[in-house]
Amino acid sequence: MPLRHLSPRDQHLFLRYGVGPAVPVPDPLLHRAVERQAAATPHAVAAEHLGARITYGELDRHADALAARLIREGVRPGDHVGLFVRRSLPMVVGLLGILKAGAAYVPQDVALAPTPQLAHVIRTARTRVVITVAEHAHRVPLPPDHHLIALDEPLPYVPAPRLPRQSRRPVPVGPDDGCYVLFTSGTTGRPNGVKVTHRNVANILLTAPGDLGIRPGDRVAQLLNIAFDMAAWEILGCLAHGGTLVIRGKDIAAAARTADVLVATPTVLSGIDPAACPHVRTVAVAGEPCPRPLADRWAHRAAFHNCCGPTETTIVNTMSRHDPAAPLLTIGRPTPNNTVYVLDADRRPLPIGEVGEMWAGGDCVSAGYLGNDALNAERYAPDPFLGGGRKMFRTRDLGRWTPDGQLEHLGRTDDQVKVRGFRVELDSVSSVLESVDGCVRAVTLKRDARTLVAFVTPADVDPDRARRAVADALPYYCVPEAVMPLTHLPETDRGKIDKPALLRLAEERMAVSR
Repeated sequence: MPLRHLSPRDQHLFLRYGVGPAVPVPDPLLHRAVERQAAATPHAVAAEHLGARITYGELDRHADALAARLIREGVRPGDHVGLFVRRSLPMVVGLLGILKAGAAYVPQDVALAPTPQLAHVIRTARTRVVITVAEHAHRVPLPPDHHLIALDEPLPYVPAPRLPRQSRRPVPVGPDDGCYVLFTSGTTGRPNGVKVTHRNVANILLTAPGDLGIRPGDRVAQLLNIAFDMAAWEILGCLAHGGTLVIRGKDIAAAARTADVLVATPTVLSGIDPAACPHVRTVAVAGEPCPRPLADRWAHRAAFHNCCGPTETTIVNTMSRHDPAAPLLTIGRPTPNNTVYVLDADRRPLPIGEVGEMWAGGDCVSAGYLGNDALNAERYAPDPFLGGGRKMFRTRDLGRWTPDGQLEHLGRTDDQVKVRGFRVELDSVSSVLESVDGCVRAVTLKRDARTLVAFVTPADVDPDRARRAVADALPYYCVPEAVMPLTHLPETDRGKIDKPALLRLAEERMAVSR
């Protein structure tokens, strides 16, 4: 028995806290849920972008036509189809059409991803068809044996004629077939393709709290890069529940101002003023640690969910609705039909309250990395607690259970660094900095074997006061050599902090000061 080394109390709490509720999923296929919305309210607006709109009926017909075209091109259930687009109405048509054809979509922002990365994605995902728009077709490094489908954007959309009934027969696709393939940043510099199934996605988007309470007519902002898995939360989470997807242009705040629901990284959310978003009632953040001041500010106005989970565990696998009066900002408990285990280096369960590495189990666990058996063996393992051939995933996140059964996120295993021979948790330093009056966001990085450097926003934070706060709270080796106030923190194309850019900035500023 994998729990026999624990006390009876810890055995009981390990299962009570670590096992999410068993909840039926209304439909294991997201595109079927969207089709039902189209049948029920064909004239409702499914998505809008820069003044253009598409109704659910029009979206369904265009996606049917695309699915028929893909099938004619030889796409079959289980295939992967590239979706190399920018935020737009054709993006939504392309995504839904690929799912209707029984394939998994492989998204990339065609204007941001460099050509070698697009070529790597095509090669690794073994696509045979890539969908884009005519404007960006020249950017796609198409191999000789591939087909390119350009989804031109005829605005306003002209309703397409209904396809013959035999052409609309559902393509046989099952819950364990692929829904999308996401490419994460690899430690070797080459992105790793993660295959995520329909079962994985439906489990988080069609059950509470992952459904975010989205109702027909709700406006859901689409703020994130389509190549980021949280964009699937925005897009499919909205359309499966009959909402209107508000696809942003260059102005993120403009899309947020009219939305009822926001999904974002903390970095993206920190650039939005909650006072300017009177309609927002639900917010969910994930992708990186959320500063407590940011969570408190939004939680006073809306239901604020602090969430956690890597791409490999399907968007998020833990969620917590934050109360500004709570002593801690936690990542909550496992979402329905999922599990979380806090284990030691030997994969043995730890007593409640002890810090360990979080492993994820249940229906969130994705199908694995494409063409990388070594990495699959390193990060996925048989789940001894669920058994039955189930897998669990090593998140590389550190955490511990609070006495009342909430998960406290304590950073990444790779955010534990050694400075002057001492182990330092970078997120702990950043957390102290964020407690300084006026500090909205902080990032701490290791500069070399002896020094840390930190960055804070906004630019009027007193750096000396910030350093003193760390010195008062943590050992001397945790005190950054410099605290650099900035007007804003640089972002990656996925809305996270660009840490290499910060390190370059630190070197430039320190070189000038020498």
